[in-house]
Amino acid sequence: MIKKTYIITGFGCAHCAAKTEAHLNKHPNIQMATIDFSSDKLFVVYENEEMSTDELLKVIAEVEEDEITIVSNDVPRPKVKIIDKKVILLFIRIAITIAIMIIAHTALMDDKYFWYVFGMYLAGMIIISYDIIWRIVKNIKYRQNPIDEYLLITLASIGAFLIATLQRHSMDFIDSTMVALLFQIGAVIKHIATNKSKEAVQGALDLRVNNASLVTEKGIEIVAPKDLKIGDIIVVTAGELIPIDGVVDSGDCLIDTSSLTGEFVPVEGKVGDEVFSGCLIKSGSINVKVTKEYSESTTSKIVNLISEAGAKKSKADEFVTKFARWYTPIVFVVSILTGIIASSVTSDWYTWMLLGLKMLLVACPCAIVISAPMAYYCAIGLASKNGIVIKSSNYLDELNKLKKVVTDKTGTLTYGNFQIVDVHTNNCSEEELLQSLFKAEMLSKHPIGKAICSNAGIDCKHVTVENFNEIPGYGVECDSEGQHIIAGNTKFLDKNNVKYDIPDIKGTIVHCSVDGEYKGFVILSDQVKEDAAELISDLKSKDIDVVLLTGDKEENAKELCNNLGIEKYHSELLPEQKIDYLNKEKGKGYAVAFVGDGMNDAASIKNADIGFAMGGVGSDVAVDSADVVIMTDKPKKIFDTYKIAKIARHTAIFNIVFALVVKFAIELYAIISSLLGHGELLPMWGAVLADTGLTVLLIFNAMLILYRKLDKKKK
Repeated sequence: MIKKTYIITGFGCAHCAAKTEAHLNKHPNIQMATIDFSSDKLFVVYENEEMSTDELLKVIAEVEEDEITIVSNDVPRPKVKIIDKKVILLFIRIAITIAIMIIAHTALMDDKYFWYVFGMYLAGMIIISYDIIWRIVKNIKYRQNPIDEYLLITLASIGAFLIATLQRHSMDFIDSTMVALLFQIGAVIKHIATNKSKEAVQGALDLRVNNASLVTEKGIEIVAPKDLKIGDIIVVTAGELIPIDGVVDSGDCLIDTSSLTGEFVPVEGKVGDEVFSGCLIKSGSINVKVTKEYSESTTSKIVNLISEAGAKKSKADEFVTKFARWYTPIVFVVSILTGIIASSVTSDWYTWMLLGLKMLLVACPCAIVISAPMAYYCAIGLASKNGIVIKSSNYLDELNKLKKVVTDKTGTLTYGNFQIVDVHTNNCSEEELLQSLFKAEMLSKHPIGKAICSNAGIDCKHVTVENFNEIPGYGVECDSEGQHIIAGNTKFLDKNNVKYDIPDIKGTIVHCSVDGEYKGFVILSDQVKEDAAELISDLKSKDIDVVLLTGDKEENAKELCNNLGIEKYHSELLPEQKIDYLNKEKGKGYAVAFVGDGMNDAASIKNADIGFAMGGVGSDVAVDSADVVIMTDKPKKIFDTYKIAKIARHTAIFNIVFALVVKFAIELYAIISSLLGHGELLPMWGAVLADTGLTVLLIFNAMLILYRKLDKKKK
């Protein structure tokens, strides 16, 4: 089984993409295919061998007559063209059709020229709608459901044309041609509006840089970032984006990290500081030593993660797909039956058949099919602009059901920047204890281990460690210079049969033993994050329960909860006990989120309904394990993610309901007007505008999500 992601462009509408998706899923070598029209992504799971892009295009061409392009997701995405070849060609066809209509209407309206007028309008109809008719033919040829907006438009325009011919009403040719003409004009506007929204989201998501200035013996050489190797030196000056992760080798600058973190206050970059791709140099110039391959750099990972967001569709997306599958055939049947039955009863075929055709036009599902999924797509873009990576749009649905947030303590609600505040030794010197702790913790990824190493003041150049083993919830152990060293909590000491006698002391404590002999302990202090209390308050305001799960002592957990206003907590837990708690809470009809620092809570993060990682920029564990990655270590971003999910859902629901209400109101107006003998109050072209105009309006409504401010106080 092979999974691949492609960039796919060229679809005229979301319904075309849905039909292509259905056709791809019938292929014997494709286990699953998903097309995200909003983000131009094709996700394919192959049964056996991977198909080439040419083979995929050949399969797609069986049902799609537009010029579709496919490229691998591994290459930088081509920029969205607001006005492309398709739009230009449509402009030309629209102009020719309008010219024909003007000539026919102004020069040949005498009855004796009726058949000349007929011929000119017929030519105009063919020019403006040949691609629409061809889609219907292809649907029938490849056994696709032919009842879609193209069939509705074709029936309405051809029906009106036939009525005009039979009634010998030259003026009615205008209505019939205007149906197809306005549909194509609407298609152009929708295409431009959709491309505009895609361009805006792409600008928020794609932080990759095309070129890098590599320092060589011959001078500066411009290369692609993917060609850079670890150890290379590149130059980045003011106004440029950092192309790849590294450390500052020389120079100093101010760095705008807002593209990754959403924070607009520049940070200082000086020699030895780690810098990340996608960040903008505001002032100064630096030489950066490359520390990661391009594929492993921060922005590459983030862009790839966000690009996968359409692989799992949101419930709104799934609803729209099912809705369109049933809605379009139903309105087709209802509209046709309305025209036929009413015409038979009243013998007024002209009025009521035109009404049936108008109902077909108004009922087109484009406004719903495009705008509802677009809301979720733009919400992911909004999250990215605020330093939040949401891996899939379906997690936005889960967040809307959020009723409980379970959170870790260290590195999540606290900074995890521990300081050693006291040292207690047992049959050894303070220096010996700190040196043993340093040896044990020097390879640890846990914040406490890092803090001990940074505070111990030991020269790591002369330290060798073997058989290092980190056990989440207990501590670490290793062999160094013939000694077996253990560092951790009392549970770890008990597990290794280490005898100890310690006083009852509060605080974060790490014990140490060497070759089974207890050597003492250190006490560390931590600091609560400034916005942790605000997060708890915000969650409570939405009736979301907050529970603290920590491996720390009860007195530490209790003190933190009292300070932050958390009412429930469980302390001195092992990682598996946290998972047990989550399993008990899940499946109760609401979503449970777990928030961890992405280090020792990976299992809990993965096990929750929604896993948040307070990973910070560049944390591999956070990026790999979570459903949502907070690129800053600010807890407040968790509530921002919840707000974004609500915005997406409310916008999608509004678009769906508003579209249905407007369409129903116009349908009702058309029926009442016809009953009162005023069917001309809703002309055929007005019915087309009721669909295309509404579609464009709701696309822009979805696009406004990108410009929402999550914190109104923020400047």
